[in-house]
Amino acid sequence: MPIRAGEGAGLGGAAKLVADRARSIVKLEIDLAVAELKKKLAAMGVGVGLLVGAALFGFFALAFGLAAAAAGIATTLPIWAALLIVAGIVLLVAAGLGLAGKSAVQKATPPVPEQAIEEARLTTEALKNGGH
Repeated sequence: MPIRAGEGAGLGGAAKLVADRARSIVKLEIDLAVAELKKKLAAMGVGVGLLVGAALFGFFALAFGLAAAAAGIATTLPIWAALLIVAGIVLLVAAGLGLAGKSAVQKATPPVPEQAIEEARLTTEALKNGGH
């Protein structure tokens, strides 16, 4: 790679030129990474917004479905009884989901990589025993 005129000839000038170009490449790669992250974060923000909107409409659909169920039951029972039945069913579903969630959280805690720790312990023991 030829050295441009005015940057000095010799090894010192070449080293300075290489260092300058290396800094430029690193800066460009950092700029590219930042631009890529900004683009991905913007897309993620749009996706999260759409998911929140979907969850909101899903909640309203569930509420209207439960209201329709209560109205259907109310054709044969008083309104208060129909609402009480639907509320009881919703409470049972919530309790079931809560117990399942609690069980899943208990299985996941503590968040320690037990297999990796055991493997590291076995490896350490093997190295100690193999060294003697």
